[in-house]
Amino acid sequence: MTASTDILIDAFGRIRDGLRRTVRDLDEAQLSTRIEQGSNSIAWLLWHLSRVQDDHLADAMGTEQVWTAGGWARRFALPFPDDATGYGQSDEEVAAVRNVSGALLADYHDAVSGATIGYLEGLTDDDLDRIVDRNWNPPVTLAVRLVSVISDDLQHLGQAGFLRGIVSRR
Repeated sequence: MTASTDILIDAFGRIRDGLRRTVRDLDEAQLSTRIEQGSNSIAWLLWHLSRVQDDHLADAMGTEQVWTAGGWARRFALPFPDDATGYGQSDEEVAAVRNVSGALLADYHDAVSGATIGYLEGLTDDDLDRIVDRNWNPPVTLAVRLVSVISDDLQHLGQAGFLRGIVSRR
């Protein structure tokens, strides 16, 4: 490990811990509450951030996603294809992420986080310079992809925390 990977591991660990705090003591109805038509729920936000992390890291690692390899798609039983991550989903699809417990959301994210951190522990600084996506100009390095995932996860975690404040006061 390097100082760079230590920082990345810390960031992904904070996301994991924040997700667990966000779902603590909320029931399925609270997790799936949408405060108005067209808004996201806590459950959708946390499922989505975990799916994006799983998708992007599996791609970088060249492995199958935890979602399918660990049987999480079956456990969640959502009406989406196994490769769905939440990007571009309709209002009806967002609403379909319900009847999902906080424990299920946290356990899936723990599995994704474990795979992420295990991968990061074996990286060197040179590995972080590897190009993982040539569809952009400039091409995306592994370091940039990881920071992008962290940024996206933290934004959605903050949104879920905001919704938790609203939902838990109702």
